Parts: sequence; structure tokens; C-alpha cells
Amino acid sequence: MTRTLVLLRHGRTAWNAEGRAQGHIDVPLDAIGRAQAAAVAPVIAALAPSYVWSSDLARAAETAEVVAAACGLPIARDPRLREYGMGERSGLTIPEFAAAFPSEHARWLADGGPGQSADSVPGAESTADVLARVLPALRDAMRAVEPGETGVVVGHGAAMRVALVAFLDWERSAALRLRALENCAWAVVDDSGLGHAPRLAAYNRLAPDFTSAGAVG
Repeated sequence: MTRTLVLLRHGRTAWNAEGRAQGHIDVPLDAIGRAQAAAVAPVIAALAPSYVWSSDLARAAETAEVVAAACGLPIARDPRLREYGMGERSGLTIPEFAAAFPSEHARWLADGGPGQSADSVPGAESTADVLARVLPALRDAMRAVEPGETGVVVGHGAAMRVALVAFLDWERSAALRLRALENCAWAVVDDSGLGHAPRLAAYNRLAPDFTSAGAVG
């Protein structure tokens, strides 16, 4: 029997709308983000998940709480699921990033731009740093799913994208060919029920009457 893992990005924040890098800054959902969480919650609840895990950052945990309430479940907060730490880039828009750190911004663009590490900025995490914590969390989440059941993990756009690529054992460059999940969009991974490696079953699914903006953290 197939084991299924749903990877859900948090709802929108004011910083998403402004294009500001959030990283580990605890920015709450805005009104649209709360509406997005309310819209996606019954869709996820219809999958009858057995658990809801979440990043401990407010924007993810708030989204997870709405989803978990619709499912009649508690949430488990896991700091391993946090977004990339942005260091001194935190709070900056892309133009502000370019002005404050021109050489680091140029390197970031050369590496693929949005969704990529800007680890040359002081204090920022590298993709290797992020994978070292998020990938084991996803593997633990899949192991926690019983055959025939579904688990839900609520996290962040950039961190989940690179971890998903690694989880599927794809080349790391494949992350550049996946757009970041929209706010409150989700991906679905399953193992086919035959003990096979995980496979991507769906990506960037959106709830009906869905409104989204922003792709930074």
C-alpha cells in the first residue's frame, strides 16, 4: 500500500507581498495568507492525513494549525524544516540586496537567482547547510507514514524545493527547473507501495479560489 507525503508551503506574509527575504525572521501570515490557509485546509483534510508536521517559524506553524484543526490533529513543530537562513540579507528586497551586497548579488544571479543560496552574504546558510537538516526531516516524515496513509509537512518554498530534489535523488541542478511552490500550494510524493524510491506524484497544486503572491521564503 502506497505511503504518501504532502509538502505544503505556508500562506502569504506581508514580506512575501513586498518581495523581502524572510529566512529565519518570524513574520506572521497576512490577511491573504490566513485566507489561503483556510482555503487549503479542507482540501488537505479530505486526504485524511495521519499527522501534520511543521517548521516552527510562525508563517508555517500558523498555516499548519489551520490545516491540523480541519484534520482534527495536533501539529508537531520541527525546527529542521525552517527556511534558508538569510543572514544579513534578511528583510531586504532584491533591489536592496543588490545595492547592499553587489558582488554577492551577482554571484547569486549566476547561481540561478530566486530560490538559490546567497551564502556569501554574512551569516547566510548554504544549500548544503539546509539539506543537512531538511532532508533528514523529510526522510523521518516519510518513515512516519504507515502504508496506505498520508502525512503532511508544512514548510518553506526554497528549502523544500532543494530538499525535495534531493529526496527524489535527482541531480541538484533540477531545483533550477522547478519553480518555487506558490504560497499554500503543495507537492505530493509517494513510494508506490512497493518499497521503491520516492516519486513525485504532483507539484504546485492549488486549492480552489486560491490567491497567492510572493516566492521569497
